[in-house]
Amino acid sequence: MKFICGALSIGLGISLFSSFGYSQSATQIVVPGTGVQLTQVGDDFEDEGWEFIPNNPKSSEDIDEKQRMPMGKSTNGRWYEGAKRGHPDVVKRVPTPPGGLPDSEGSLLLKSLQTGIPKSPSFKMHQDDFICNVQYRLGGTVRVDQSPNMTTRVYLPPLEKWENRNGPHFAFRAAVETTVQETKTKFLFSSKEEKDEIYWPGLFILRGTRNENGKTVPYAYIRVRADRRGGDFMGPEINKTGWWTLGLSFTPDGLTHYFAKPGVEELTREDYIATAMPYGYRCEEVRSFFYNVVNGDNGRDWSTDWIIDDPKFYVTNPSRFASRK
Repeated sequence: MKFICGALSIGLGISLFSSFGYSQSATQIVVPGTGVQLTQVGDDFEDEGWEFIPNNPKSSEDIDEKQRMPMGKSTNGRWYEGAKRGHPDVVKRVPTPPGGLPDSEGSLLLKSLQTGIPKSPSFKMHQDDFICNVQYRLGGTVRVDQSPNMTTRVYLPPLEKWENRNGPHFAFRAAVETTVQETKTKFLFSSKEEKDEIYWPGLFILRGTRNENGKTVPYAYIRVRADRRGGDFMGPEINKTGWWTLGLSFTPDGLTHYFAKPGVEELTREDYIATAMPYGYRCEEVRSFFYNVVNGDNGRDWSTDWIIDDPKFYVTNPSRFASRK
């Protein structure tokens, strides 16, 4: 495939870099929000009785190999705790901040204090997961020949209200599958076997600082996961906080496409950031999408307050999902 590196410019003077793009025509890059929405998954948080049951203590398998059952889940069956890293400490329906989607009265607040092992601060950056129940509500994974794609709105508070820490603070990601060849050796003989490999591409929101007129000031930007070697690469700077719309899409060629824009309007081709093949993997199936809430896990400083609204999931041919409610 041919490597392309360019830049796109959208409103508010934000440069979106089409790094790690591929020699595809624009029609092959599916804009998130394309196709038919599968209302069996996602949420609008308009139900005043919306509730999340945490079932603490939460899991921290990625650190100490402990899954603490039962897992947290929402009462509407649309969200659940991640077994590897646990759920945010606060999962709460709140009034939609100003500038949100028209007629939206409810959104969801996600924030955390203990992102590592419960009641055992690590003083290292950790994260919690909040996972949309896609695979189980649809009766299986979604193949990329359906061009699965997803969008969300995220409210970014003013920078002075963020946790005072540089690095990742939040992410919107997907859990996807591919098939890889694994070499096994027994005695003097080697054989290759196929196995499923799960990986998690997405968009991270980070805080940084820089010197301006002799003063250290914070700024925010997006990083994209991931390039062919598994490294994150730079996305656009966030020159304005408030509501943003983020999107991911997966196409039959196995590639991942990333989109973002300020505001709550639907994404368009002008909001394209990049196309990539994370880790060199061609995506075959989508399992779910989820959010990360990140903090320094020092037992004292809460994460930034993140508010999400209207996460939606789309496919180009919804016929195989029609019977699922």
